[in-house]
Amino acid sequence: MSGTEVSTRSIKLSLTKSEIFGLVFRLAILGVSTYYGVRWIVKAMDPTRKQKQEAKEQAEKLMKSIGVQGVSLSDYEMSIAAQLVDPLTLSITWQDIGGLEEICSEIRETILLPMKKKHLFKESVLMQPPKGVLLYGPPGCGKTMIAKAIAKDAGCRFVNLQASNLTDKWYGESQKLASAVFSLAIKLQPAIIFIDEIDSFLRSRASHDHEATAMMKAQFMTMWDGLITDTSCEVILMGATNRPRDVDPAILRRMPTTFHIGLPGKRERQNILKIILRTEKLGEGVNLNEIANQTDGFSGSDLREMCRNACIYTMRDFIRDQRSSTSESQDDAESLRAVAMADLMTSLHKTRETKQLQPGSISQATSLPLD
Repeated sequence: MSGTEVSTRSIKLSLTKSEIFGLVFRLAILGVSTYYGVRWIVKAMDPTRKQKQEAKEQAEKLMKSIGVQGVSLSDYEMSIAAQLVDPLTLSITWQDIGGLEEICSEIRETILLPMKKKHLFKESVLMQPPKGVLLYGPPGCGKTMIAKAIAKDAGCRFVNLQASNLTDKWYGESQKLASAVFSLAIKLQPAIIFIDEIDSFLRSRASHDHEATAMMKAQFMTMWDGLITDTSCEVILMGATNRPRDVDPAILRRMPTTFHIGLPGKRERQNILKIILRTEKLGEGVNLNEIANQTDGFSGSDLREMCRNACIYTMRDFIRDQRSSTSESQDDAESLRAVAMADLMTSLHKTRETKQLQPGSISQATSLPLD
């Protein structure tokens, strides 16, 4: 074989290798671009993409406001962190809760004292703060207010968990979000995870439940068991409900500390009225004792609505006087009159009529003894 034939064959071989390399390179570029293109399309088609981005920005803002720095969070934990509440921004204190002095005192002794005085109970395993607390009773009696007062008094990071934020259209994402609830709370401890209307989220399981819902509940309870076995963990899961019979028995087992927040009695109603009307101008004939006598079966929320309506009557009279008076006399009356006893009694009868129209009146609400 001559030297000319050898060099020609080498040139052809090198050209073939170059072409193969170029083809492989182009295929690799095409594959990478296709991969990222598909990812972009999937993200663009995700209806919750904008919501997730807003939740991430809100979480970063909240973390900065409560002074959390140097904590690395996953995307799932950032989604849950958007539900954080800064305890310093909570306006509810124990003084704002009327008619529940004995319950509030018991809660402070059972939950807050072990958290604030750790050195007194560090040698005891049984005298640690409970990992699960259930507040149950008729609606409008102050369950949510008590949870906020606990968070503010304890100075804990408060996660106001919404069940809607644990659901996702992708298979398996709900379990990861449920797991992120506890991993986030552990990183931010001491923390309180509060679930209002817990019966709607962790209700009794049945065979006809959706698979995704059942798996999310199972993951939630599994992670909760991890908190119970870890005595050094300062995370409390607190729930509130007016339908305790609908809560899953496995959840009730994990909430051994229960407090029944019932309808206020006469003395409690009078204290609630004093707190609600403490900033209002009352007439000389207002008798809160008489109003408390006639509001049997009223919850704290009902009493607040009754007082609000009574104050609105004074505003209506002011507007009528302004319309009927001349421009010169308008300058002489630029303030609302005091709330009179007649305003409160009229509002009382109106509130009672509204309660009678509601199916299943609060006065007929049943309570479940969980002691």
